[in-house]
Amino acid sequence: MDKDTKIVFFGAGAIGASVGAWLVPHHSNTWFVDQGAVKEAMKSEGITVYQGDAKESTMISHPVNVVEDLSELKDADIIFLGVKNYSLESVAKMINEITGDGPLIISMANGAENQKILPRYFSRVVYAVISYNAWMDKPVVVGYQKKGPVILGTPDNSLIHEMNGLADLLGKGVETVVTQHLEDAVHCKIVVNLTNSLTTLIGHGFKEVSDVDTFQKLLTNTLYEGVQVISKEGYRECQLGGMPTWGKMKAGARLPMFLTRGMFRSNVSKMVMSSMSQDIIQRGGLESELGTINGYIIEMADKNNLDVPYNRAIYKLCQEKFGEAEFQPLDVKDVWTRVQELS
Repeated sequence: MDKDTKIVFFGAGAIGASVGAWLVPHHSNTWFVDQGAVKEAMKSEGITVYQGDAKESTMISHPVNVVEDLSELKDADIIFLGVKNYSLESVAKMINEITGDGPLIISMANGAENQKILPRYFSRVVYAVISYNAWMDKPVVVGYQKKGPVILGTPDNSLIHEMNGLADLLGKGVETVVTQHLEDAVHCKIVVNLTNSLTTLIGHGFKEVSDVDTFQKLLTNTLYEGVQVISKEGYRECQLGGMPTWGKMKAGARLPMFLTRGMFRSNVSKMVMSSMSQDIIQRGGLESELGTINGYIIEMADKNNLDVPYNRAIYKLCQEKFGEAEFQPLDVKDVWTRVQELS
């Protein structure tokens, strides 16, 4: 990883833009590939990042190198993929047609589906578990909850030299660690991401939650079911930054609500718009990570004969509602009623 190493970020969504912006001051040979309004904003204003609870004091803009066509960067040494799994197959195929199997590929997508897709196109792939929340106010002004960590790993613990080099370089701008337990980290993050479907259903971050106690029942049981599922499959707890521990998830679901209400409200106060909410509500999209997160957990539960009524009901409700042309968030009490009916 020297100054001539050409690093490319393909896709400048909230995660790609924030990681890239933190890298740029420490590595000038960093490039971004995007189109439309995002490309134009990066050309004219660079990438602006800020910490959500200290916007005025932390906001900073970074000028960046940007192109519209990856063909201009076909000699890239490292390519960070800032696209989600539902777009990954077509993107991987296109990149391979342009660059061949030369670059080191870094996938920043949630879930485990990228581990099936990318090896079909590339022999050197590192998976990054992004352990912070970020959102885009407008192209490309990105807020983040906290700065990292970014967790790097491979399923077979290969590419250690490359990952250590990446960690040293990225670590100049954002906390970055290399793990020998990638699958544990991936699946712990999947459990945390189970909340995205529920918060999208009720429009958390877009409107007031009408009944916090009902929200707590839904959210805590959804998370604890997820913990039970991946534990049964043999995955172990992996600490992901400041995200709740399994012990707290279990306590939230099992203990009387009056004992855990304070802890729950404290955690909820730190929650920001999920990437699913941004896809479905903010951008009016019809594609989301629902299948590769919630659907994946339900498939694993079925494989192990585990009952997951909260996750199953929320998944069905999301499938029904997210397919609507103009999805409108539901009241949390209405979601609770439907969950009771479906479960």
